[in-house]
Amino acid sequence: MTTVIDVDARGTQHCETTTLGVLLRHQGLDLSEPMTFGLGAGLSFVYWDGRSLGFPFLGGRVKPFDLTRNLATGLGLELRTQETTSPRKAWADVAASIDAGHPVGLQLDSYHLDYFGSEVHFGGHVVALYGYDDHRAYLVDTAQQGGAVSTSLTSLARARAARGPMTARNRSFTLTVPRDAPAPHRQIVPAITACADAFLNPPIANLGHRGIEKAGKLVRTWLQRTEDPQLDLPRAALLMERAGTGGALFRNLYRDFLAECTDLLDSGHLRAGHTLYTEAATLWTAVAALIAKAGESGDARCLVQAGSLLGDLSRIEREAMESLSQLGSAPTGTVRH
Repeated sequence: MTTVIDVDARGTQHCETTTLGVLLRHQGLDLSEPMTFGLGAGLSFVYWDGRSLGFPFLGGRVKPFDLTRNLATGLGLELRTQETTSPRKAWADVAASIDAGHPVGLQLDSYHLDYFGSEVHFGGHVVALYGYDDHRAYLVDTAQQGGAVSTSLTSLARARAARGPMTARNRSFTLTVPRDAPAPHRQIVPAITACADAFLNPPIANLGHRGIEKAGKLVRTWLQRTEDPQLDLPRAALLMERAGTGGALFRNLYRDFLAECTDLLDSGHLRAGHTLYTEAATLWTAVAALIAKAGESGDARCLVQAGSLLGDLSRIEREAMESLSQLGSAPTGTVRH
C-alpha cells in the first residue's frame, strides 16, 4: 500500500530551507528560499578543525536545525520535534504523521541515502518526507539531489540512526502555522539584527567575522596540513560552492534575502548591507576557486591569495553586519506593502 501526501515538491538550493518550504507551503505559507533563510537568521561562519576531521571545514550557516528553531520562534509557528533511540518508534512517529496528512522534516546522515550524489558522511542533512509504501520512502531534497526522490526504508532507517558529528537521534519535526501568526515582513528587522549580533560578537575566535579572519591566516598552511592536496583542497572548495548552499558559503542566499527586504523596507542601512554582501558573495567564489587551484597545482601562492581575500572578507562582512545591526536602533523608513 502506498501513502503519499500531495505536496509542492520543489527542491531548492539548501536542504533545510528546501524542507521548510515543503512544510510551510503545505500550511499555506509560501516564502522564497532566501526569505526563509534570512528570517531564520541562518547566516554564520565557522572554521572547524579537529581530531575527528581529516581536513578543516569552512561552514557558512548556523548549526543544523537552529535555522528551523529561529524561524519558528520569529514567525510564531508551532514546532513539534521528536527524537528517540528506538528505530521502531522513530518510524511509527513519522508514519503516523504522514497517515494524518502532514509532511515531516527529518534530520539524518545523507551518506546512507540511495540517491545521494556525494558519498561523504554529513549528519546535519535535512529532508522532507511526504509518503511511503512497503519498501520505499518518498522525500523532497535539494534541486541538486533531484528534488522529489525516494530511498529504501532500510537506508532511511540507517541514515536517521547514524551517529557522529552533527547527527541527531532520529529527529523528526512538523510545523503548524497558527491563524494569528505575525506577518513575515514584520519579522525582517528582528531576524537581521539577531543574525548581525551573533556574527559581530562570536564567543570564540573560530566563529563570525573573527573566524573568517582566522581562516585567512590558516588557509595559507593547507598544503602542509594534508597528505593528499589534490583530493582535500578541491573537495573543500567543492563543499564551499556546491554543498547545497547555492555557492559562496550561503552569502548568495543572504544577498538575495537582503535584496527582497529592500523591496519591502526603505532603509539606507539595509541597502548598504546588501551592497556589501553582493561584493562578499563574489569574493567567496573567488576564494573557493583559488583553494581548488592550489590543490590541483600545488602552488602555495594561490593559498596566499585566498588568505588575503579572506582578510578582506572579514572586514567587508563585519562592516555589512555593523550597518545591518543598526536597523534595530534607528528609524527604518517606510514598510512597503
